[in-house]
Amino acid sequence: MKLRDYQIEISEQAVKILRDKKLVYLAMQVRTGKTLTALKIAELFGAKNVLFLTKKKAISSIENDYYSFGFDFKITVINDEQLENINNSYDLIIHDEHHRFGAFPKPSKRVKEYKLKYSFLPMIFLSGTPAAESYSQMFHQFWVSSYTPFNQYGSFYKWSKTFVNVKPKHLGHGVVNDYSDAKKDLIDLVIDPYILKYTQKESGFESKVNEHVIYIPELCQNLILKLKKDKVIIGKEETILADSGAKMMQKVHMLEGGTIKFESGKSQSLDYSKAIFIRDKFKGKKIAILYYYVEELELLKQVFPNHTNDLNEFNTTDKDFIGQQYSTALGVNLSKAECLIFYSFGFSGTNFIQARDRMTIKERLINDVYFVYAKGSLSEKIHQVIKQKKNFTEAQFKKC
Repeated sequence: MKLRDYQIEISEQAVKILRDKKLVYLAMQVRTGKTLTALKIAELFGAKNVLFLTKKKAISSIENDYYSFGFDFKITVINDEQLENINNSYDLIIHDEHHRFGAFPKPSKRVKEYKLKYSFLPMIFLSGTPAAESYSQMFHQFWVSSYTPFNQYGSFYKWSKTFVNVKPKHLGHGVVNDYSDAKKDLIDLVIDPYILKYTQKESGFESKVNEHVIYIPELCQNLILKLKKDKVIIGKEETILADSGAKMMQKVHMLEGGTIKFESGKSQSLDYSKAIFIRDKFKGKKIAILYYYVEELELLKQVFPNHTNDLNEFNTTDKDFIGQQYSTALGVNLSKAECLIFYSFGFSGTNFIQARDRMTIKERLINDVYFVYAKGSLSEKIHQVIKQKKNFTEAQFKKC
């Protein structure tokens, strides 16, 4: 097995940056081979003991790449959630889907923990979407390293005075600062020397995602109408409460998939017809299904008994794959599926685009992705927004 020419070329460029700046960011689009490129960089860099942080479901795939290509450095591959349990010594860190560290204006607890443990080490950052929602996401992604080019600013708030057009944002309880309008051109001048970009087009990708919408009758229609009217449905044992815009949006969204979470915290499957339709429509095909809400998994398991959420099992058996959209969107290769079906989806445009590309590989020209919902439904309205890489918000819901 061999790396592609462009992966070797990028690796050689990246090693020079890593040696000079202790940081390199591979902003390579999905399926262009970020993982193997990063491993090759580690080899050329002369690393002896590498920590590779990724998503849980991507661990086996990364380990398989490591062993298949015969790299001779030691490697530990874990998910971010295990970070607090790791105390070994490493000489290089590779952080997959690094945009997850981009929260602002305050860093998350895990970002601070990462910085505390490993800020002094050389790092390779990987992401196909470094700042999909706002360029302000770039600050903390570099802040985790002692070698950040923004070192003189110390905190996001100090940094924002130079790199962000800070604006007032009016909320129901008052006015807050909106830090999302970052000065991209100014930021790029600083971070471009650290970043290597590569697109699917440059790699020779001709793969195309074809989105198909299948309209079905609305599920739980009477419950949705009553909930919208009364904001509460009181049953013999349980209550469905939607006394705020956020709750109403979530409960309607759930009901459109045939499930509900009660005020007690318990969940229940109410209508299996959507899952049955998918089962019958795609009978005889090897499919991957993505869901959003926890109870939807229980519903789907009843209708698709021959299923798995284990990638290796999916790749080596006739079982269908059922996965949660958010945990499956990053680092999971579903190219063995004949088609990908969104049973439901969340409100994030970035996550949606990543999840939609799970079947994409260079050798595959067409990727058929299906969406099943009622015409005029909330799900349809969400889909129209998130496929533009935008987030669907409560404010948009109130306009529906």
